[in-house]
Formats: sequence, C-alpha cells, structure tokens
Amino acid sequence: MTITHEVAGSGPAVVLLHSSVCDRRMWDGQWDALREAGYRVLRCDFRGFGETPCADRPYDNLTDLAELLDGLGIERAALVGSSFGGRIALQFAALHPGRVGSLTLFCPGSPDHRPSAELEALDDLEVDLVESGRLDEAVELMVRTWLGPDADEATRAKVRVMQRNAYEVQLAPETEISPTRVEVDLRAAVAPTLVYSGAHDLDDFRRIAADLAALLPDAEHRELPWAGHLPPLERPAETAELLLTRLAEVAGR
Repeated sequence: MTITHEVAGSGPAVVLLHSSVCDRRMWDGQWDALREAGYRVLRCDFRGFGETPCADRPYDNLTDLAELLDGLGIERAALVGSSFGGRIALQFAALHPGRVGSLTLFCPGSPDHRPSAELEALDDLEVDLVESGRLDEAVELMVRTWLGPDADEATRAKVRVMQRNAYEVQLAPETEISPTRVEVDLRAAVAPTLVYSGAHDLDDFRRIAADLAALLPDAEHRELPWAGHLPPLERPAETAELLLTRLAEVAGR
C-alpha cells in the first residue's frame, strides 16, 4: 500500500513528516513557501493518520517512507520532522545515510529516550480516555499539552480536527497492528542536523534535543523561546523562514 501523500514544485526534494498528534496538514503553513522557493515538496500521512488507513498486515514506517520515495523517483532528500515525524526522520537517516542530505527536527522523539514518569503518566491518561470512549477529553488533553502559548484558537481547532481524526482512524479496525520495531544506531545519521526544542515543551523533549546534538556526528541544537511542542503550527510563517534559512545554509556548504 502506498501511503497518502502530496507532491508539489520542482527542484531539490524536501520531505515533511508529521507529529503523531497531527497529519500532513500540519505543514500547511510551510508548504507554499517551500514550493515557491524552488523545492520539490513531499508530505505524507503515516498509517493510521489523515487519509491513510491502518495497516492490515505487519509493516514499519521506515519501509513505507523508503517505498514512497522510490515510487516518486526521489533518491536523496532533506528530511524535516516534527515530534514522531522527527523520530522517523532520524531512524531513516541512520538506515539510509546516502539518501538524506540534511535533517531539520522540531521537538523530535527518539527511540533511545527513556520516558519520564510525567510522560508515562500522560500516555497512560490518554490511553485510558481513548479506551473508555472519552475522545473529546483525550483531544483536549493533547491540545493543552502539545501547543505552546503562541497557538491561536484557529490552530487549536485545527489540531482538534487532526487528533480526533487519528483516533477515529486508529479505532476503526477490529485488530490493532503496531509497526514492527526497527533497531538502528542513530550515530549512523551523518547528515547535517539541526534540532529545535521549545522552551514551553515537556522536559523530555528538551532533553532529547540536547542529547541528539551531543550524539549525532554533525548536529546542532537551538531552543525556540516562544515554542511549545509544535512550532510549525504555533508560528507557521516564522517556521517557514527557519526552514528556508536552514536549507540554504546546507546547500551552501
């Protein structure tokens, strides 16, 4: 199955990978800016998000991404990931270093991170709310947790729609099939990497950003003083400028 995706523009490829709170629509605020700047831009919905249904057989997101790029004839790309999408970008870059020109990560997750008691409690509460059918409460929990103070009401409404859709898509199958775990050594991700954290984010993700900058061979960490966990949604235009500046910097190396 080919996961749902959109492609626009021409030029060097830039791939946008979404958070697990959202889907590919989270990149609306950067899509046109990247395309108009001369990039071929790709965004997709992982399985169980947006318009991509859940899997009906074993799968892993890294293979899905590789097959999507192969099908579009994209041999090498700049990867941009938010949260869960950042984790996928990292793992992909470690498995396929020759295919990744750069990594730009906004508050990424990491397979090597041990969650704090705070994060585990949050996950447990979300699961309890979803399994008991209290989806509206689960959605509001996610909106409160993951959006920083600069997110306006329109942004909060957009996240509500994306998160509610994800719950409904993931609850539809009778049998849940989780992605296959793929073991990777993140130190093999040799592409130039810029990791952003948000000053208003959970401490787990601020630590992940700092740890990745220390671990990866060619990485830098910058904290955004205004950001929560989802900078591309909280300040879309500013995030677009950050991306364009970063892509230009890497191209100029």
